[in-house]
Amino acid sequence: MSKTSAPDSAAPEATSPEAAVKSPKGSKPPLPSLAEFRAVAHPEGLLDRRSGEHWAGRIYMRRISSRITRHLVYAPVTPNQLTWLMMVAGVLGGAVLLLPGIWGAVLGALLIQVYLGLDCVDGELARWRKQTSTTGVYLDRIGHYLSEAALLTGFGLRAADLFQQDGSRAWLWAFLGTLSALGAILIKAETDLVDVARIRRGLTAVEDSASVPRAAGVARARKLASALKFHRLIGGVEASLFILAAGIADAVHGGLFFSRLAVAILAGIALLQTLLHLLSIVLSSRLR
Repeated sequence: MSKTSAPDSAAPEATSPEAAVKSPKGSKPPLPSLAEFRAVAHPEGLLDRRSGEHWAGRIYMRRISSRITRHLVYAPVTPNQLTWLMMVAGVLGGAVLLLPGIWGAVLGALLIQVYLGLDCVDGELARWRKQTSTTGVYLDRIGHYLSEAALLTGFGLRAADLFQQDGSRAWLWAFLGTLSALGAILIKAETDLVDVARIRRGLTAVEDSASVPRAAGVARARKLASALKFHRLIGGVEASLFILAAGIADAVHGGLFFSRLAVAILAGIALLQTLLHLLSIVLSSRLR
């Protein structure tokens, strides 16, 4: 979740970073209360962002992450270091899928939850310390690209039976997993390139609520897709849970049938969504 700038609100003097500098040598400044911390780290509108806040963040992860980040406000760690750690967790989430059996899928899902948590923590710490930066936003985006691509590629290799646990290797599934990863990257690039195009034309970056389809047919199709939410399956959190479900089904029935079916479904969604997402952007008000 991106490290966007917070409103000009500040923590109470007794618990602010500035207060830590004024504290007597050897004394540890008090931690902010949870309410004080959230007032700064979770500014108004953060949880309501249409495209910037994951549903898991709204439902449970922000409640967990704020309790963790509150204890890091004076720790010798920077927000960008936490973003690098987020990248590692996300990429490992894809790598562990190569482990055969149910445990690869379980570890993958757990590591993606760690990745999501760190994605919350780095931004919260940046807002509290007022250390938001362009570098932080850039690293955050790169982390999402790498992590989701690693997860989907790793799933394809898992379905291909890389270590020949269920017969011979079947590279078709590795190809489909890579295709899914490419689709996930392209969808993110399509979104990010909107701001690039606007800024190069001298316009401001697009607002979360600024996307309005110009064609009635596109508006109806977008509304239907939003209701079905099938496109979310290629997102990191949703894909990891889908992979876990396929892994459980394979463990019960034996073989890799359900993992391979899941890879095919994800590849189809990625291909379709890449095209539909591009069309929705071109025909929307974002590029005006």
